[in-house]
Amino acid sequence: MSSMDLTAIFPGLAVGDPVELGIRLIFMVWGFVLLYLGLRKVEPLLMIPLGVGMILANAPGLHLAQYNCAVYTLEEYSKLNLGGFAGLANVIQVGDLVKVCSPGATSLLAWIFHLIVRTEIGPILIFVGIGAISDFRPLLSFPVGALIGSAAQLGITVVTLLALAIGVFKLPEAMAIGVVGGADGPTTIYTATNIAPQLIGPLTIAVYSYIALVPIIQPPIVRALVPKKIRGVKMPRPREVGSKEIIIFWIITIAVIAFLVPAALPLVIAVALGNIVKESGISEVVARYGKTIADPLLDTATILTMIGVGSTLSYDFLGQYVMEAGHVAYLTFIGKAFLILGLGLVAFAVSTVGGIAFAWALYVITKGKVNPVIGCAGVSAVPISARVAQREAQSVDPTTYVLFHALGPNVAGVIGTAIVAGYYISYIKSFYPLP
Repeated sequence: MSSMDLTAIFPGLAVGDPVELGIRLIFMVWGFVLLYLGLRKVEPLLMIPLGVGMILANAPGLHLAQYNCAVYTLEEYSKLNLGGFAGLANVIQVGDLVKVCSPGATSLLAWIFHLIVRTEIGPILIFVGIGAISDFRPLLSFPVGALIGSAAQLGITVVTLLALAIGVFKLPEAMAIGVVGGADGPTTIYTATNIAPQLIGPLTIAVYSYIALVPIIQPPIVRALVPKKIRGVKMPRPREVGSKEIIIFWIITIAVIAFLVPAALPLVIAVALGNIVKESGISEVVARYGKTIADPLLDTATILTMIGVGSTLSYDFLGQYVMEAGHVAYLTFIGKAFLILGLGLVAFAVSTVGGIAFAWALYVITKGKVNPVIGCAGVSAVPISARVAQREAQSVDPTTYVLFHALGPNVAGVIGTAIVAGYYISYIKSFYPLP
């Protein structure tokens, strides 16, 4: 049977370039690994759609993540009027040329990414859902926990500088990698979409992989930095917080962030909206809204966002970021992707150390009223890292209960990471303008 006959039966064999086929297979194998992890109950709501998106986007012959690009000189681009829907096109500068790319008519996955992730709708709706399932009473009951959450952003700064020092990443890419240290998936996606869209896939995989591994990563750090005797320290009983206090807190927070870091406002308002709906208790209608936001809306936004993000780890999507189909550029990207996974681990570890270090300072200042183990909960992995703190404390003294106190820094970390991300986005857009 001739080769033409085979390609008629198996269209995937029509990919004439063996290197392209090899790159697609690398991404597909990676996608199958994520799918397997999801089926093994490792963050299944995230890993399964991520893996499916990668597999479908790289299937030879389908081209579901393909973008059509027009190339312009800088002078030609300056004369373009990309208004209306065309304004959503991906604009990529490569040397002295500018690519303007939009999804192909039948590129289903590219359209999902473009309309759900590129427009920031997906991450923001996820944040609304997170607000509806989160409890901010621990933060208001133990407000000093906000400072622990701030200190736990240390990994963002350290890894941003480290990524720059390596010399492989540009400033926007280094900043996007640093945000992984906040342990907040939607914020990482939101930041990457704004300043480093070509890295959104590996960044998302890194942040959610390490969130899933928090119960493995953090305990050794806690045990190394907090002696066994101190881990069993009991904390004062928290005060009760009412719904009105929470709503006032959100009004003040939104007002402050609107003036100081406006780029973080969409994420903060999204969390506030979900939480206010949950706490208001106005009527049955609002209660219904709360159930919708916390379940179907959050799940739908998460699934679509993860499929869209998964499609960015594909031969077709990454083709936008090279002026020619240079295979070296794809292989370089794969190398960068695995380097990002390593930097993400460093970011998580440093953020954990930063939170514990500040909790130690509070332990000294309050003369032993703050258990340093709650410092590990300063990262945004809600409520996983707070549970780690509780488990480490109870392993020493079963009567010690620090979960409620640990949830304060935990939810504060969500806001803290959004603020840092907003500052990074503002800085890049002001001083490192893209085309």
